[in-house]
Amino acid sequence: MENPNGKKLLVVDDEPDICNLIVFNAEQAGYDVSAVYSGENALDVARKEKPDLIVLDLMLPGIGGLDVCRILKNDKATSNIPIIILTAKGTEEDIVKGLELGADDYVTKPFSPRVLLARIKSVLRRNGKKGDNAENITYREIQINPGKREVKINGKPAVLTFSEFEILHYLVRHRGWVFTRTEIVNNIRGDNYLVTERAVDVLIVGLRKKLGEAAKYIETVRGVGYRFKDE
Repeated sequence: MENPNGKKLLVVDDEPDICNLIVFNAEQAGYDVSAVYSGENALDVARKEKPDLIVLDLMLPGIGGLDVCRILKNDKATSNIPIIILTAKGTEEDIVKGLELGADDYVTKPFSPRVLLARIKSVLRRNGKKGDNAENITYREIQINPGKREVKINGKPAVLTFSEFEILHYLVRHRGWVFTRTEIVNNIRGDNYLVTERAVDVLIVGLRKKLGEAAKYIETVRGVGYRFKDE
């Protein structure tokens, strides 16, 4: 089938019926789709084919979905591939873990194929716009290179997760502005991202630890959210 979208998807789920459902609907929408049933195969195909997006189940035989997400996001060759986690799990802990590892969206089973396709389209659109804010930023001891997704503090690398980087980059670009937790997530990932206030707080805690003394620039505004100092 002709692929007017020019986008390739990788579906990872150990349930063939789920894979077939997603593949059928995605191909009808014009995507080129591959499907695998294990974490090991997901890593192999992702590295070889470099899909434009991965739909990833958490409950997989062998290497689990969260480990697959972590490995791909920590590999420079695959770190920029957006991932939508698809799972029967819907607890706050899973949402937090997905955010920490850099998942781009989170859809729970049972799901509507139309909703999943809408999420896929939204994530691909956002991912395509990441270059819009690619200018390097230096603020005091903090240096941010969006193109390489690198952060340095006084010249020393700070290794951030995907979500930590996105939050820091967004706050630094809007120094002095106060954002609620919901606004932070909506602006870095798009509206209706499945998230809780605790998930954002956990990400901020992790980010502050990695920034060291530079963490002082991220302020908690009681009863509202967070802001980056503009001194």
